[in-house]
Amino acid sequence: MRDRHAARVLRRLAPLLVTAALAGCATTTASAPTAAGPGPCSPSTAIESYSDALEGQVGNLSALASRPDGTVYALSDRSALVTLDATATRVLAVVPLADPAGRPLDSESLVLDPDGTLVIGDETGPQVLRYSPDGRLLGALGIPADLVGRTQDNASFEGLARQPDGRLVASLEKPLTGETDTRLVTIPDGPQVPVPLPAGLGVAELTAVGDGRLLALERGYDEAVGNTVHLVLIDPQTAPAAVTLLADLGDCPSLGATAKQPQRNPLLDNVEGMTITGRGPDGAYELLLVSDDNDSPQQITRTYRLRTTL
Repeated sequence: MRDRHAARVLRRLAPLLVTAALAGCATTTASAPTAAGPGPCSPSTAIESYSDALEGQVGNLSALASRPDGTVYALSDRSALVTLDATATRVLAVVPLADPAGRPLDSESLVLDPDGTLVIGDETGPQVLRYSPDGRLLGALGIPADLVGRTQDNASFEGLARQPDGRLVASLEKPLTGETDTRLVTIPDGPQVPVPLPAGLGVAELTAVGDGRLLALERGYDEAVGNTVHLVLIDPQTAPAAVTLLADLGDCPSLGATAKQPQRNPLLDNVEGMTITGRGPDGAYELLLVSDDNDSPQQITRTYRLRTTL
């Protein structure tokens, strides 16, 4: 079953694999729309640059994780793990994934553990699974029983983060059926903390900052005005969790970006992945973000580099 699924995924990802192989042999990379800043988005947050270099190489990217060697894992929600180079402009490798029954994942969230294994949140189920870097399934983690059958369709484990004490925390994109707040959920069966959300937005990504607090992306879409993307800081030590708006990405300078669909700021798209790539000498967090193009001609695979202070 797994072998048949792997063959299907490889066929679907064949263009990516060819691109990755060519990128690995190339000595130069093709030019792509890229702009440099920096420019302020808010008093705490600035955008340094954006890049469309991945457009045409890869799509459907829903999560990011920085690797110790400087390269970046990017998770495709089409059941694949993608490795990007340190500049996040070239695809180096693509590995297909499958669940315990050999079926494809709706893979939306990602944590890279210190031992090199990967923990991936799958909205089908939902479920949380552990993999080796070569895509071998190593096991499943339990999830709280009260979530089963109550998550909204396509709106469960969009974010995963590993806290300093080793706890794995997942964020539900939207509230459970019958509730108004979404939740932070400790995996496999620990505390759950309600998180209030602005109307029309959901939690698209979660990243631990190392002191118990979490950076998150709040994301929404309206056909008339486009995407809304908020960078927020969540403190889960209270109930409900305290949420602080760090920046509305719509307030960032556009840096010359163009959009394929209506957007109040053409820099915006369906931003869904985020990872911390480093710390500046001033203590600011250096962030890499990516948008999910959903295989749509009206959207784009775009990366963003931001700096934020907490």
